[in-house]
Amino acid sequence: MTPQTEDLARIVSSAARLGVEVDEADALQWMVSIAAARAEQGQITQDEATGVFGHRVSMLDFSPADLAHFRAIGRIVEFEDAPDVETALALSGSAAQSKVQTYPGDCDYFERVNIIAPTRRAACDRLAILMREKVLATLQGPTYRFIEAKFGNHPADIERNGRLEKAGSPIAWSGAEVAAGEIRGKAPDGSEAVVRWDEVAGDPGWCKLDWVVADPVRDAVANASNMLDATWEAPDGSITPLDGYLDPYFQEVYLEADSIPLFSKLAEHVSDDALAEYVDQLEGEVRKYVAKDPRNYGKAAKRMYNIFRLNGRYAEAAYVRELFDEPAALLYQVHALIRTVDEAVQPGSGITLATVLAQLDRLVLDVVRTLEGAEEVEIVEHLQVFRHALASGGDAAVRTAAVEGSRAQVINLVNNFFHDKLVGMPEIAAYLDDVAGG
Repeated sequence: MTPQTEDLARIVSSAARLGVEVDEADALQWMVSIAAARAEQGQITQDEATGVFGHRVSMLDFSPADLAHFRAIGRIVEFEDAPDVETALALSGSAAQSKVQTYPGDCDYFERVNIIAPTRRAACDRLAILMREKVLATLQGPTYRFIEAKFGNHPADIERNGRLEKAGSPIAWSGAEVAAGEIRGKAPDGSEAVVRWDEVAGDPGWCKLDWVVADPVRDAVANASNMLDATWEAPDGSITPLDGYLDPYFQEVYLEADSIPLFSKLAEHVSDDALAEYVDQLEGEVRKYVAKDPRNYGKAAKRMYNIFRLNGRYAEAAYVRELFDEPAALLYQVHALIRTVDEAVQPGSGITLATVLAQLDRLVLDVVRTLEGAEEVEIVEHLQVFRHALASGGDAAVRTAAVEGSRAQVINLVNNFFHDKLVGMPEIAAYLDDVAGG
């Protein structure tokens, strides 16, 4: 008996006890393939037919079936090359695992933005200009609406919209605030406080842009985000991450072969300890999601899958992989889409009401197919109130209450599903105990 068949026997045993369906042939093939991929020379591989490329382990989980769709959305969120700017756009998250994530959530992108400049400050200022121009160019269109940008860190405590934002925390900017170039709020002593876009450019921190996008052909809406890894290339050729950390490449699938030169240049500067550091980072996120309220075992499961497939725990990875194909896992997508549908109908959106209502109708059908009894009735009632408020132009407070109620119910069901299935496999239960106590 091979190590893979022994692992498969353990997976099947746990799955049978917990009512999880396992495609044994697919699971075995995946375990054999990932073991071979890790043993091959060179970490990066390219699909010659499509031009996409990435880490061998990541490419095993990517399907090109929706590549045209992701490239179309990519044209909305991506940054353009310029004489002093090099970019490489990739899929990340569930979008990069389309063979695994039968019910994906958002359209997550990751983009390397390398700025060639004489000084770090000049690179930071260029990044500030690039991001502001991108936001202003994509505030709204027939198939998208800008939601927010993360750029810079709060220089001091500030109260905004009834919430206290602590010094050093990432700054979230609305489209109007980006256009104005400033955020207004109150200092702890009650005086007026102003945070200016240009003034926080020297400490860009976590850089991320979010939109809600629609696909008129599919009558669907989704959240699309672009996480930036911005770097400064100095005149001597040295590379410096503007947030202090050069992200590794263990989860991205890059969309264009033209990005290979930039990717190769930056990959040379990734730490030799990048894999261990990446796994440590993911384990910190797992700990946060399972040991602190509010718990989110769905997000923990996604990170655990990446941990297990990278550190050689293939049996555990294959088991978690099967959970993403379970009908109840569809509720993870429902949870994300309720928020996205609400964003799509905010004032200023160019996305049609017909597209939003069609998406909402499919959400109702998905819930009906997945659940039964009182849970199904309660979530469907929330969604129907939400739909009526949208279709009739009704009270925004009623709509908000329906959104919050349905999302709370759904995330509770998602948590229960993933918790029960994860701890049902002894090896994963032991791992969670170890992480939570770490």
